[in-house]
Amino acid sequence: MRPARFHQFAIDTLPKAPDVQAVEDGGESGRPYSLHVTFTNGSQVWIGVTGTLAPGDKYDIAEQPVHGDAPSEIPYPPLFDSGSVTPATAQAYLAAATTNTGNTEILAAEPYNDDDVQNPGFGVTFHNGAKIWCLFTHTARAGQARGSRAYDLQGSF
Repeated sequence: MRPARFHQFAIDTLPKAPDVQAVEDGGESGRPYSLHVTFTNGSQVWIGVTGTLAPGDKYDIAEQPVHGDAPSEIPYPPLFDSGSVTPATAQAYLAAATTNTGNTEILAAEPYNDDDVQNPGFGVTFHNGAKIWCLFTHTARAGQARGSRAYDLQGSF
């Protein structure tokens, strides 16, 4: 799945997760694909979406989706810690939400290493070998606007 199609897929499917209130285009200048996720407590995360093509694929030819078994559903990990969201809980939750979509193009969705709090997010691998990386660029508490400095994430939001 290429970044453009993943972008729309995420907007359409991630709001079905129990603690996701809304997902919309992130509207980040300089990023053709970004997401703005609002959780049910009002916490927000902006995500830059990038990816690599499947081996042998080229952008100048039509995408040929490859289907296989969808990943098995997994339990949603806890998202809220004392009412707030952290980058670590958000990345695990959104990876689970992506896994649980039942999409037959997805091989796996995994959060980035919990120890790497400097660059939180999650990755998605597809049956055709393509990959998508979802890197957190901004966070905000309920009612706050997106900060002006990318990658300067709040410890809890």
